[in-house]
Amino acid sequence: MKELRIPQVFIGSATSLPFPDAHFDVVLTDPPYYDNVNYSALSDFFYVWLKRTVGDLYPELFATPLTPKSEEIVADPNRQGGRDEAKRFFEEKITQAFREIHRVLKPEGIAVIVFAHKTTQAWEAIIQALLNAGLYMTASWPVHTEMGARLNAQETASLASSIYMVCRKRVTDEVGDYSRVKEELERVLPERLAELWRQGISGADFSMAAIGPAVEVFGRYERVERLSGEPVSVEELLGLARRIAAEFALRRILKHGQLAGVDNATQFYLLWRWNYGRGLVPYDEARKLALSVGVDLELLSRQGLIKKNGSYLRLLGPQDRRFAGKVVPENLVDALQLAASYWGQGKEQELEELLASLTCPLETFWRVAQAVADRLPDGDKERQLLHGLLGRRDRARLQQRLPYER
Repeated sequence: MKELRIPQVFIGSATSLPFPDAHFDVVLTDPPYYDNVNYSALSDFFYVWLKRTVGDLYPELFATPLTPKSEEIVADPNRQGGRDEAKRFFEEKITQAFREIHRVLKPEGIAVIVFAHKTTQAWEAIIQALLNAGLYMTASWPVHTEMGARLNAQETASLASSIYMVCRKRVTDEVGDYSRVKEELERVLPERLAELWRQGISGADFSMAAIGPAVEVFGRYERVERLSGEPVSVEELLGLARRIAAEFALRRILKHGQLAGVDNATQFYLLWRWNYGRGLVPYDEARKLALSVGVDLELLSRQGLIKKNGSYLRLLGPQDRRFAGKVVPENLVDALQLAASYWGQGKEQELEELLASLTCPLETFWRVAQAVADRLPDGDKERQLLHGLLGRRDRARLQQRLPYER
């Protein structure tokens, strides 16, 4: 029988590990999730009671009145003097921690990094830190780890999954050519996305899970450059991955593989509802979603499709918008929401005229309506309006007996 080894527990800093070089076969860590949780502040609740009850038994652990906070690897604008300073602090510290992991790993060792965050800014920080530390991703899996009923999941666009990233030490300093990396991303990423889709990964979790396969491609290189020698940033590479994932998701959401007749604003509307439902979304995340489909976020705001809510944005539904007088839809999503509004108010003639004036195929209009309704929760007002509108379509089909239904 194999002898059982008693585990050893150490207290120290992730940026200065008390172990020699090339010491471990595996390092598994679940680092702080950027700005999501101040663990030290949360720990104070327990710390003060533990200090009173067992502090005399472990005086070295309870030497301070509260938990130490200055070196905690977390992006906290209040603690670090502003949002930009907090971002810089997190990136520097997490890079130091990953370099320590690189140092203590054996040449053939693996590091497993667990991360979850709904913003691409946080992911850019983590991926850049991994690359700067000489680690590259060889595999990744989304694992359902989060409770949907937790407080910070309510009224926000929250994730249900964490991404488990398997990394190894980079052994070459190879530079990737951007055109070849782009070509490989366009070939490999859809294959991996199809696998994630078959596994039932959807919404914001799908978009975040797409990051892993993308980094597996460009993370093999120390850096990626254009022919001119200009380096390509992690932000730009992840932006390319987002565009590929967005197009893939849209084709699957609409269930027919064609985007003809679906304008960019409507693609944005579909992806938002699919990714975030009716949740609030940070401005920068919404901006990057808009960039992935080529729309201007400020224009959508002026047209009344999105509304600011502090530092977050909300996508409005037909029940939230005021359509007054003779309305000429700017795009398909405007037409859809106007049609839902007409149906809700019983304006049958206006609805008939609107449907007759559509420039896109009527079947495309109904596919978009169905895709949005399918993504919204039971009891949601927008879902109810869209289902009512779709019911009208179904009744009309039965009455007219369209040729393709005979």
